[in-house]
Order: sequence, then structure tokens, then C-alpha cells
Amino acid sequence: MKTLVLGTAGHIDHGKSALVQALTGTDPDRLKEEKARGITIELGFAHATIGDVEVAFVDVPGHEKFVRTMLAGAGGLDAVLLVVAADESVMPQTREHFEICRLLGLSRGIIVITKADAADADTIELAELEARELVSGSALEAAPVIAVSARTGQGLDRLREAIAGLVTEAPPSAERGVTRLPIDRAFSIRGFGSVVTGTLVSGALRDEDALVVLPGGQSVRVRGLQVHGRSAVSVAAPQRVAVNLGGVTLAEVARGMTLATPGTLAVTRRVDVRLELLPGARPLRHGSRVRVHQGTGDWLGRVSIASVRPRSADAWTPVPPGASDVEVLPGGHALARLRLASPAVLTRGDRLVLRAASPVMTIGGAVVLDPEPAAGGVRRKGAAGRLAALTADDPIAWVTTWLSDAALRGLAASDLVRRGGLSPGDANAILETLVTNGRAIRSTDRHVDATAATAARAAIVAQLAAFHRDHPGEVGVPREVVRAHVAAGDVFETLLSGLGAAVTGTERLALASHTRVVTGDDALVRQVIDDGLKAAGVQPPDVAALALLAQASPAVVQKALHALQAAGRVQRLDVLWFHADTLAALKAEVKGLGSGASMDVASAKARFGVSRKFAIPLLEYLDRERVTRRAGDKRLVI
Repeated sequence: MKTLVLGTAGHIDHGKSALVQALTGTDPDRLKEEKARGITIELGFAHATIGDVEVAFVDVPGHEKFVRTMLAGAGGLDAVLLVVAADESVMPQTREHFEICRLLGLSRGIIVITKADAADADTIELAELEARELVSGSALEAAPVIAVSARTGQGLDRLREAIAGLVTEAPPSAERGVTRLPIDRAFSIRGFGSVVTGTLVSGALRDEDALVVLPGGQSVRVRGLQVHGRSAVSVAAPQRVAVNLGGVTLAEVARGMTLATPGTLAVTRRVDVRLELLPGARPLRHGSRVRVHQGTGDWLGRVSIASVRPRSADAWTPVPPGASDVEVLPGGHALARLRLASPAVLTRGDRLVLRAASPVMTIGGAVVLDPEPAAGGVRRKGAAGRLAALTADDPIAWVTTWLSDAALRGLAASDLVRRGGLSPGDANAILETLVTNGRAIRSTDRHVDATAATAARAAIVAQLAAFHRDHPGEVGVPREVVRAHVAAGDVFETLLSGLGAAVTGTERLALASHTRVVTGDDALVRQVIDDGLKAAGVQPPDVAALALLAQASPAVVQKALHALQAAGRVQRLDVLWFHADTLAALKAEVKGLGSGASMDVASAKARFGVSRKFAIPLLEYLDRERVTRRAGDKRLVI
């Protein structure tokens, strides 16, 4: 069955709750105080099946003191019933509620003229004209206007038909998105534990789903679902739903929190936005305190203005660094950063409503461009251009900007899901498109900006070239030293592999074009050691003896030995250094004994004329080289 979440909006005492009760048979006012005072204080909920549509109604308070509660209910709506009483017409809260719906991007709705039984035809017509004037130029401009009476039933059947017709105008299903349920109520039921309710705005919920409660991040599991009082195994957005949660106490959940799939939403206190100020608002100065509303949550914050424009058709004008007297004019727009006093749960594309901290009133709205901007001021060099680029509708454009921001840190698909409001499938598809068009390179589970990768590879080549120039006799630079100057983990390996045959080496990296050059005293020391080890045969001198022979310090001798080893002239066995020619002759001699011939330590000492000090490492060397095979205390020639 098709579903619709439909909310009311309008001035106090214009008959919103009575209208919901007439359509559903359920009084949405559930508190004793509401019934006693005759006004809605809290959010009210009811449902009805209209045609082939299951409609969930969210009834909101109309009093100016309860706009914060109204905002908590309006955040998850698919469509709105803008209620105007025939006998009073458009009133202040009608205007504020309408502006809130417009700022939240609600594009579907019906204008309902209530209390038609209490007014004559001319009065009803005047109310319709004023309501039409209010919504002129908005997405509700062409919305039907229907006069009804909740008391007599006048116009209700026509209203039901119009409500069912709203579903045919529905945007693509939100079911494909990530699971997201802003919590508007939390309570406990004996024998069941914690229960939360809200409007599932995207994704789906199923029994036993593992979720998190944000911003705290408590892990929970779905233990049961109900839709309009009926148990369900699964629920797809958009729908009102009650969720029985395991793993969390009632004290840990409250209105304003969000139930979501782990890792799919950003928890942030800093967010970049495109801001719109209402025509009737006061100018908004840089640094002003505002209250920010989204979903069922609200947070205090301050506004840092980066760029301004008087109208949406105008170009952005960046604010110079240090300017303190900048402001957004009524009806104007800004690119800005909101710095929040407490963590908010947001993603790109979320619509925010802004209210002045004092006097408390709705002043404008904003659309989230980046919920996780890099640290630094919004007026630093390049920041204005970056923010302007993030206003693009094409995800390729703004993902490219984030990719450039990330440089060699790269972006994973999970970053775009959490930060960009994308489904996992769309996130992967965008990153692969960037690889195809040459703007990104793939590195295991991350993608790196191609321009940054090119610069990093050039830096690797430059680092190696400089080292070769300053140390012509060295093999190359230790791998970890190069890595520390470039990038960590798999990204470094990806950059290195992209250089192909131009860079060689494993433990030490060198340019393939590099030829070691030995000059001066170093060459003399190496030659003396090379000759000395070759002459010593299977009884080579230790490092101290080589130092005396070469008339050099032990450190210089060690350096020369490593250089000779890299050149294949010597080899280290245990703590001893043997000449390569000696070892080659040894292998040939032992192989010449024939397969199956044997020797032990004693016979090896006698045969080669050496002590145990030399015999043991030589025999172990022959084993490693697969010339011999150990069998007990003997070696057998293979």
C-alpha cells in the first residue's frame, strides 16, 4: 500500500486538531492539559486509510510559544495541510508555519479553509484569496484550496480525494537511502523496555537490525516494530513507526536524537551551509547567535559569513578577511559556517530552519553543503571558491571538491555516504566515474585526487634524485623514510606502483637511472676489504681486524661492508663476512663430492682447515643454499 506522512500547519485555534479528528476518527490531542485548555501543546499523531493510501497525520501546535515543537514535527513530512480558519483568515503563525514549510522544502500540500460552517461565502472567498496571496511564488502556489467544516463534514470527501492525489506527485521512494529515523518520542513499556517513535524519512527498518542512536553512538538492536498500532516485520520509508529497542535505557534516548545505520550520518559541531534570510527578518550579522533546527533536534550556534548575495540570481561576493561589520540583508543569501554548541546529526542536503536567539522568531533557513568541513576559517584563501563549488547540484562537482580537499588522505565510499547523503551504490558509482575521467586514482578502499597523486609522485622522484646527488655512493633511501614524507599505508604503495620501473628497490628505494659512484677514501677502503676477505678465504677476519687492515674506523668499515654486500661482492653469515668468490668456490667443491656424500662438523673442520667458529656458519649456509641437507648430526650432499 502507498504511504504518506501528512502534517498540519497554521495559527492557533484554526481547527487543525479538529480537522485531523474528522479525517481519522482519532483525537490527536492526548494530554489532559491539551483537552482542558483546548489547545495543542505537544505533537499529535493519527492515521487513516484514504483510498489506497495509508496516511499518517502529524498534528503540530499552532501557538507561537510552541514553534520549537512544531518544527520537531515538520521535519519528516511528505506534504502539508496549510490550515486557515475562514473566520480569521491568515494570521501571524500561519505565515511563520508556511515559511517553515517552505524553508524545509515541502513542495506538496493542500490549503484547507476550516470552519466553513461559521462563515458566509464572501468571508470564505476572502480567506481563500489571502491564502493564495501568502503562497504565491512558492511550491504551494498551485495547491488546491478546499473549504471544509470538521463539525458538519462539509468538503471532507473532496479533501480526502485531494490527499490521495498527493501520492501521485510523490518524488522517488526514500526506501533506497540509508536508514534514518529522527526520534520525536521516547517512552518505556513494562515487559518491553525502551520504545521510540518517529517518521522514518529514508531507508528501511527490520526486526533484529543493528543500529546506533546518534549523536551518542549507543549500539542498539530492533526488538520489534509497529506501524499505526500493528506489528510489522519490516517498515520502509516514508512511514510513522514505533521501534522497540534493545541495548539502551530510556534515560539514553530522547527527542532530537536519531536512529540510524552505523556510519551513515555525520555527528558534527561545524557545518558549511547555503543560507537564506526571510524578507521580514532583521539583518543577520557575522557572529550572530542562532538556534538551528533539523529533524526533531535543535542546537544553538553562531554564524560565520563567508560570501553574500542580495538575491538568488546574483553572483556571490566573498567577504574580506577581518571584516566584522558584514551582514546578510533581509531576503538575502549567504555562504556561511555554523559553529554549534553541541553535536548535531547531519548530512549534505539537509534543510535547516534558523531562529533568532532573542527575540525568538524564525529568521531563515539553510541547506547543508558540508557537515564535516576542514578546520580553518571560512575566509582563508580559496575558501570562498570552495564553498561556491559545493553549491553545485551535480554530485560529480562537489565530490571533486572534497577529493581535492582530502588530497593524499583520499575519500572512501563510506565518507560520501556519511558526509554526502548518498546511498552506498551511488557513492561507489561516483568515485568510479572520477577514476574513469582521470580525476581520481583508486587505492584499495580509498580514492585519491589525481592531481595530488601526480604531485606526490613527482615529489618522490625529486626526493630520490636529491639523495642520489648528495650521496652518490649509497644504494638509495630507506623505504620508510620516503613513506614518512609522502603518505601512509596503501596510498603510498599505490603512488609507488604508479611510478613503474622508474623506481627500484625494496628496503631502499632508488631511481632506476641511478648508478652508484664511489670516490676517494671510500673506494680505497672498499678495495682493501674486498682484497682482504678474498685472500682470507674461509677464515675471514672480523670487523676489528678489517679496520686495522684498512686503517679506518669500524663504522667506516661497516658502511663499506654493506656497500660491498649491495654490490654482491660479500655476504654476511652470522657475525662473519665472507667474500662472494669464496662462497661460490665452497659450493662448487661440496657439490663435487657427489650426491649422497656426507660430512659433519668434525669432518668439515678437517676438510676446510677451519675451527668450529667458521665451520658452523658455513654448513648452515650450504643448507640454506640447498647444497646440503641436514640429517641428524650430518649433512648429506643433495
